[in-house]
Amino acid sequence: MKMIRLFIALAALAGVAVAATAQTSPEAGGDWRATLPTGGVQLRIAMHLGATSTFDSPDQGAFGIPARMVGEGRHIMVTIEKIGVFEGDLSDDGQMLIGALKRGAASTPLTFVRGKFVAANRPQMPAKPYPYRSEEIGYDNRQRPGVHLAGTLTLPVGAGPFPAVLLITGSGAQDRDETIFEHKPFLVLADYLTRRGVAVLRVDDRGIGSSTGASANDTTVDLATDVEAGVSWLKTHREIDPARIGLLGHSDGGVIAPLVASRDPAIAFVILWAGPGVPGADVIVEQVRAIALAAGASAGEAEKSAAVQRAMLDAIMKAPDAGAARVGAIRALVDRGGPAPSEGSLQALTSPWYRYFIAHDPGPALRALKVPVLALLGGKDVQVTASQNAPALREALRGNPHARVVELPNLNHLFQTAITGSVDEYGKIEETISPGALKIIGDWMLDRAAR
Repeated sequence: MKMIRLFIALAALAGVAVAATAQTSPEAGGDWRATLPTGGVQLRIAMHLGATSTFDSPDQGAFGIPARMVGEGRHIMVTIEKIGVFEGDLSDDGQMLIGALKRGAASTPLTFVRGKFVAANRPQMPAKPYPYRSEEIGYDNRQRPGVHLAGTLTLPVGAGPFPAVLLITGSGAQDRDETIFEHKPFLVLADYLTRRGVAVLRVDDRGIGSSTGASANDTTVDLATDVEAGVSWLKTHREIDPARIGLLGHSDGGVIAPLVASRDPAIAFVILWAGPGVPGADVIVEQVRAIALAAGASAGEAEKSAAVQRAMLDAIMKAPDAGAARVGAIRALVDRGGPAPSEGSLQALTSPWYRYFIAHDPGPALRALKVPVLALLGGKDVQVTASQNAPALREALRGNPHARVVELPNLNHLFQTAITGSVDEYGKIEETISPGALKIIGDWMLDRAAR
């Protein structure tokens, strides 16, 4: 298991526009779709093959990833930029491509069928024209040269200045809408709040869309400076009240928000949306246990998986550098009868971001908050569990008379109404965000803004 937000083994490369050209197999040309089992979910993927070929991962909001097809007879090979190689054969009736997706040493059997995916039903998706103003904006992070952030600011109808909230995505490079499984939680949230009179800024993460400056060495500390840049930009906007700017952080964004607010007394409020209250390693271990149970594993099996994860994370945290962390992670898994992690997994597990995340304790930043805080947790969240994090959040915030910790029953990590809360339900559920959760956020925010 990787990080708080669902991490798929494929790279998130949405927005790439160029595609490579190559000798092609005319018989294999056209649109192809498949589902790839990974991370406990069935991830939809698609290939569009021809003189120019591309690859899509719609559940991650990634489209137009460059690909290159070569073929001889009914056998083809498709090289997908930064992802891997699909190699397979066209069936006799020409309706299937049967083969395997190879990523490094790993090979996953995979069958594509002809045709496109039908768009999922997302009834909460806002439709244009919106009854408010929407501006495409951009600004630089002056603390980190080369980092430019692009986003969307939505402004209520009427005369400002308005209260405002900056939305902070969870872990991993995400777009401004936090797109996942064709859900756009931040777009739905921004639409709801703007209709109620709150200006909302949502931003593409570094390296996504028009935002630049992503680096393999980025940690949560670096990403927090992007949020600070966003707050500084909002303070200069003539229609924003600088005394009523708050932060809403989802998942790992709930780690970043307290870091920023604890350093900036001008932040008016903080909302933690499935934000953790315990160190990252503890979150991940409990996440592994909860996901296993939600998938039908026995208590003993779930505990065994959690113990293996704990041993691996302990080895990574004790290591003095990334190289030693790689050795420690491999040894921790192999010594307990598990397979050695893939090269991609090792890179993620020993990255500066991950090593910081698992060692970081959010408690000190939470205890330093003096502003109003609303911490929301889903009762069926298997990624940041309420049973583990609600007590820790209450303890960290008990000295703040303006803090409130709320557990919302039957909601998962995305705050959808769920059955088990498991990750594989996210794309199956048509609801993007529970209307009840939206109302709690909106009511609380407007009450704070009115004071």
